Parts: sequence; structure tokens; C-alpha cells
Amino acid sequence: MTTINRTHKDRLFRAIFGREEHKNWTLELYNAINNSNYTNVDDIQLTVIEDVIYMGMKNDVSFIINDTLNLYEQQSTKNPNMPLRFLEYAGMIYSRYAEDNPDFNIYSSKLQKIPTPKFICFYNGVDKAPDKDILKLSDAYEGEGDIEVKVLMLNINYGYNMEFLKICRPLLDYSWFVSKVREYQEETKSIDKAVDLVISEMEETSPIKSFIVDNKAEVKRMFMTEYDEKKVMAAERREGREEGLAEGRAEGIFDTLIDLVKEGILSINLAAQKAGMSVSEFELKSGLKA
Repeated sequence: MTTINRTHKDRLFRAIFGREEHKNWTLELYNAINNSNYTNVDDIQLTVIEDVIYMGMKNDVSFIINDTLNLYEQQSTKNPNMPLRFLEYAGMIYSRYAEDNPDFNIYSSKLQKIPTPKFICFYNGVDKAPDKDILKLSDAYEGEGDIEVKVLMLNINYGYNMEFLKICRPLLDYSWFVSKVREYQEETKSIDKAVDLVISEMEETSPIKSFIVDNKAEVKRMFMTEYDEKKVMAAERREGREEGLAEGRAEGIFDTLIDLVKEGILSINLAAQKAGMSVSEFELKSGLKA
């Protein structure tokens, strides 16, 4: 029985493709993307950054294989800022890569080789999106810049990119599972009931079924967490379109941030940042401690 680490709030995508015990699925996903046929799971060196938290969740999947650094992120909301997120992640991983390799010398007069970065965002939100898109860091620049980061965004909603999904059965079943949970959640108004219904309909041949069944309670929690995340982000988008906030409304948002910290959805550092405060100011006003 494979269990989920409860220390952080994992996404279901990460639990399936980003864990040591599921490296066979990670390799299958890599092969599907790169049209390759690697079979040795030991070729995969996972490089997930355990202490990088976004909305209470770790970065999803990162690993080195065949001299490439592969960073995969799943998004249920459109996020044009993914290239910046990937740049942050890559910088941390490369820094650790240099520290972990004693022969690597960044001050050397010889060129120091590093794994080639490959960034992919798997999108499965409800907003319409093309099968494929390229997100660029330079799109955020006011003028020309010297750094470019490109992220391939793949729409993995069930019904999109089906030829690609069929190459990787775990990804196909993940896509179907999320789609059906979303459908039944709309009908039943309950994520708990929706997950139970979808599990009952899963094929016995599904490679991810036993994992989901064994961790049903945690899978439900993952869906609830991502649902809460989307509500927070939707609220932020609405607020960002307005010219300003009345004092009372600002206090309401602060109270919401406090609730999200208490529920473990936001860290104090991130909540303070969203409130426009220093961590110490946020702690003083909220009565919470990091």
C-alpha cells in the first residue's frame, strides 16, 4: 500500500507523478512527452524542492534524466506567470546541483555543463485553452530583456490532446478522474460524494486505481485544497480589477488571510506578502506566529 506524505498539501498530480515510489509513472510521462523509450526508473533523479511552497503546496514534479532538468507543474487555473515560477525553481535546483557535485566550479575558466532545462505546465482548468501554448517570460517585460524562459503549456483536460494522453495511461486516467470528479461535484454539490462515485466507475485495469482507493480520504482532501486555492485566486483577480479597497473591505480580506493561515492553506510569509505587510507586522496584528 502506497501512502501520501501528510506534511504538506500535495496536489493529486504531484502525488501520482512526483513521488519516489511512483517513478515508473514519472518515467512513462517523460517518455510520452519526449517520444522516448527509457525503461530504467533508476535513471530518474528526483529534484523536487521540498521547502518551496506555493499556496501551501510544494512544486509538483522535477527530475534529472539524460542530462535534462525536467520541471512539470499542474495548474487548474490559467497563470501567465508560470515562466517566472519556473525560473525561480530552476535557479534553486541548479544552485543545489552545483553544491552536490564536488567537481562543479562556477568560478572555473572552463565551461561548466548543467542539465538542459525543459519546462512544462499541465493545464486542466475549466477555462478554455488550446491544446498547446508557449508561455514566455519576455511577455512580462516592458521592453527587451536578456533572459528568456519558455514554458510549454499542455491542455490535459479529458478530450484534449487525446493521442498524447493515450501514450501515458496514468496521465490519461488522471485526466479522466479529475474530469469526472468535476462533473459529479457539480451534480451532487459534494466533492466527497463525487470522489466516491468516480472511484466506483474506475476500470480495474487503471494503474492509478489502487493508489487512489488506498488513499481515498487524502485524495478528497487534495480536491478540497485545490478547490479552496481556486476560490482564493478568483477573489484576488476580482480585487485586482478594482481601483482600491475601502478600509472595512481591507479588514475583511485580512480576516480571510488569517483563516487561510489557520487552515494551513497559506503560510504566514505568503499571507503577510498578500496583505502588504512585513511578517512581524502580520504576526502582531493577527496574533499568529510563524
